[in-house]
Amino acid sequence: MAIESTLFDEQRVTLDALGAANAAFAQRYPGDRPDRQPIHTVYGGAQLFSAQTVGKLGKLALRSLDTYAPDPFAFAGAIGLLDSKPTDPDAARRAFEDDPEAFREAEPKLWLACAVYERTRRKLEREPVEDFRIDFEDGFGNRPDDEEDATAVRAATELALGMEQGTLSPFVGIRIKPLNDELKRRSVRTLDIFLSTLVEKAGRLPENFVVTLPKVPIPEQVATLVRLFEALEDKLGLPRGALKMELMIELTQSILDAEGHCNLPRLVHAAEGRCVAAHFGTYDYTASCGITAAYQKIDHPACDFALHMMKVAFANTGLWLSDGATNIMPVGPHRAPKGQSLTPEQEAENRAAVYDAWRLAAGHIRHALVNGYYQGWDLHPAQLPVRYAASYAFFLEGFAAAAERLKNFMDKAAQATLVGDVFDDAATGQGLLNYFLRGLNCGAVSLDELAVTGLTVEEIQTRSFAKILEMRSR
Repeated sequence: MAIESTLFDEQRVTLDALGAANAAFAQRYPGDRPDRQPIHTVYGGAQLFSAQTVGKLGKLALRSLDTYAPDPFAFAGAIGLLDSKPTDPDAARRAFEDDPEAFREAEPKLWLACAVYERTRRKLEREPVEDFRIDFEDGFGNRPDDEEDATAVRAATELALGMEQGTLSPFVGIRIKPLNDELKRRSVRTLDIFLSTLVEKAGRLPENFVVTLPKVPIPEQVATLVRLFEALEDKLGLPRGALKMELMIELTQSILDAEGHCNLPRLVHAAEGRCVAAHFGTYDYTASCGITAAYQKIDHPACDFALHMMKVAFANTGLWLSDGATNIMPVGPHRAPKGQSLTPEQEAENRAAVYDAWRLAAGHIRHALVNGYYQGWDLHPAQLPVRYAASYAFFLEGFAAAAERLKNFMDKAAQATLVGDVFDDAATGQGLLNYFLRGLNCGAVSLDELAVTGLTVEEIQTRSFAKILEMRSR
């Protein structure tokens, strides 16, 4: 005899209240955004910015690669992908070019070295910078007001010119000074002059434009920037909500407030939906911890603590998270006087210095990726090759296993949908899909390679696990 349950109906009021709470939770934690996140931000002083900056950085990055790693195996060795070169490098490279898949089966490590090198070069030629921040803070410093005013006008004019010429990075923005009492007047003045000039010259904002607010200890500073945004939108004729911000987490007080509560959600809540990202500031944060300069490094345990706090506080909120920068630049100690050449010993010392810096940066990038941070900072054009190479290696190494997992997951989800069951693990599905979208966006993998996941090009381009399931259920 079947037992009939009436508990649900009897507790309808309680369960309806739970439904409202569940809906509020889902709205606050919608999961990762499926749209493209840049894998790095290049910070450059506002005084140096021009419409041609991105192209110049790409040329300098390629020059560094050609000078210190003119072949895949030298580069792979420099960044820690290979322990030694193949016996016949030229033959190995020809085998890769003739039949990449066969070479991959026969020599997976050498294939990875060649694939990473080839894709890194293509990226530097096509899109060397994904995100650029015109910096009026640390990269610019404190200067006389008339100089910063003039720089704000000139940098905004150059940004407008870059919009017209199509020479900008896909993501771009400015970093203003903090909104503390010492610098708030200067910060607001620069923001006003820059945006007013930009809209006057270009008539609009660039795509994916953001304002970076540094050194944020209290939510009131974030809320104030929202009010400033509203005033500027009204003044400049911009749509309400057009101006977005990203927060710099670089003070201990950004993590915990005076009562010991986690301050991070309060900072984002104060942005009223305008915050799209949170960036970690390695060196200011370690300094705020009292760590001496010699040990202010991106892999310091204090940084891991702060980054994990950010991850816990912001996971599934849709905010993009970014790690900080490696501050050892891949630059040799020797420069040849005009008309002269370096000695072999000097060239060797330069190469060793660059390799050491590249390998250090590669380790830092790998550390961030393993911990779920898919974006970081770059400060010098010679860091760009290792940014892409380390990221590409990460995605390519795990590609086969992740592809099989996604294919099995999609089959399971599609079967549940077809038979009328509710598939309640959509967040995991979107997370798996996002792994491949990240690799696709940065150039690590191609659409053709993603065919092994069982997804069609049309499905991948939806960028949404839920939409793919909907398409498959029709």
